[in-house]
Amino acid sequence: MMRRREFIVGLGSATACARAARAQEHLRRVGVLVFSAENDPVTQTRLEALREGLEAAGWIEGCNLRIEYRFGAADPARLRSYADELVKLAPDVIVTGAAPATKAVQQLTQTIPIVFVEATNEVGYGVTGGLARLDSNATGITNLYLAIGTRWLELLREAAPHLVRVALLFNPEFDSRSYMAAIESSAAAYDITAVRTPARNADEIERGIATFAAEPNGGLLIVPPAPIFTDVKLIFQLATQHRMPAIYPTRGFAAEGGLMAFGPVSADLYRSAAIYVDRILHGAKPSELPVQFLTMFELVINLKAARAIGLEIPHTLIARAAEVIE
Repeated sequence: MMRRREFIVGLGSATACARAARAQEHLRRVGVLVFSAENDPVTQTRLEALREGLEAAGWIEGCNLRIEYRFGAADPARLRSYADELVKLAPDVIVTGAAPATKAVQQLTQTIPIVFVEATNEVGYGVTGGLARLDSNATGITNLYLAIGTRWLELLREAAPHLVRVALLFNPEFDSRSYMAAIESSAAAYDITAVRTPARNADEIERGIATFAAEPNGGLLIVPPAPIFTDVKLIFQLATQHRMPAIYPTRGFAAEGGLMAFGPVSADLYRSAAIYVDRILHGAKPSELPVQFLTMFELVINLKAARAIGLEIPHTLIARAAEVIE
């Protein structure tokens, strides 16, 4: 027999669903293509924020909204294939997470509205053609500025003043050149040797980090787009094994075991994207919605990871952190 509380909760959900369906008239479809893997806890947190934002606007998945999810797992071929699947479904709007996903969709359609999120440098990818282009079918929320590369290096250097070398770990299948220029310029100013370390998969990550770690006083800087979560866990292990400090571009990586992260509040990005999705579902055109540049950033420090490599983080840096993981 169903318990009374469960019945009331279920009845409330059904009522909310019916109300949403009446308010929005008919079922709408949203495609979602993200760069990372489905089992990535960071990705799931972001998608939950997207759903929460949509629900706040009256769009409830399974009631008046159907969401088609696709996960690229940092694989260019998979991103292209899933982009093709979503475009063929002809949804009302497609949400893309990270610039490679946006590029994959944009190459296939100039008519389906695109709301990009977690973008590294969308204008640099040629997606919007400039913020004021009236014929673009893409708009969204950009979260990473090129200058943030300098900030990553500064924070890594502040956490580990002994650094004289830094490995810039990146996937050569995707464009990270703009970040590289900013980071390398900053490294030269601090007399730090920046070593480009390309890695497409776990084997290349392991070889690249091992080769770099053969010399002392080095650190790791993970350049966006970040690797899939299984590869990030490998990076955690290798950084601990070689006793190297590392910095990541978003909070979730520090929360899952990385030393520290500096970047935008990801949940805010996806909630903001939900507002644009709602406006498009109500008839707005992407060209009428300016690209948003979010300015809220957070520093997260994992002291457990610091202890694992014998690193004492300066108190002045800890004091500036939005979150400290013990």
